[in-house]
Amino acid sequence: MTLPMTLVLVAMGVAEPPDRLAALAERHGASVAHLQLADPALHRELDRLADAGVPRIVLVGVAFGIAPGNSWLRRVAAHWWRERPEPPEVVVATGLLDHEDDDLEAVLARARPITGTEAPLESAAWEEVPAHRHQVLVCRGPRCTARGADDTARALTLALMAAGLGDDGVLVTQTGCQFPCNHAPVVSVQPDDTWYGGVGPDEAERLVETLGARRPPAGERRRVIRRL
Repeated sequence: MTLPMTLVLVAMGVAEPPDRLAALAERHGASVAHLQLADPALHRELDRLADAGVPRIVLVGVAFGIAPGNSWLRRVAAHWWRERPEPPEVVVATGLLDHEDDDLEAVLARARPITGTEAPLESAAWEEVPAHRHQVLVCRGPRCTARGADDTARALTLALMAAGLGDDGVLVTQTGCQFPCNHAPVVSVQPDDTWYGGVGPDEAERLVETLGARRPPAGERRRVIRRL
């Protein structure tokens, strides 16, 4: 006998539009959880449903933009399932919804239950800090986000990919508020201790052009706001 299904749409990226997620969830009678940064986190939503006695939870990842691969959804869900005493059945779709008009039934047809044999959260590949020359911190605080930091982060990632600069060259990290908010969107580069204000998509591309050949400066550092 198939148990009743409780559907959870899981935002995979850091910039999935909340209004689009909410509308999609309402259309399908689902709740929303987040794989990273936003609330409720996936494990919190799974706890809530399990505590309520839900017998079968179906997870479908949603990615309207750049996001981790779908294997991360299964890995995180499996970690929760192994740690939870007497967990409910958890089923994870093997495909993602990347548009509001995607066929949910087709995605659900390829869903597979968690078995407990999935890959763990830990891996030898993630033991060491990447040997990067620069870490680029993209502010995603409320003011920077309101002024388009999501577009900045997307443009930065795409430009780095086009330039062949991976984590061993430039490590990108999205953060909470960094200050100074009047210069939003703000991006800082370490270990240069260099701060940039007003960084939109065009400026992000120009920043990437400078990072390939730059080396961390020696001597005294000054915290100043720069324009590209």
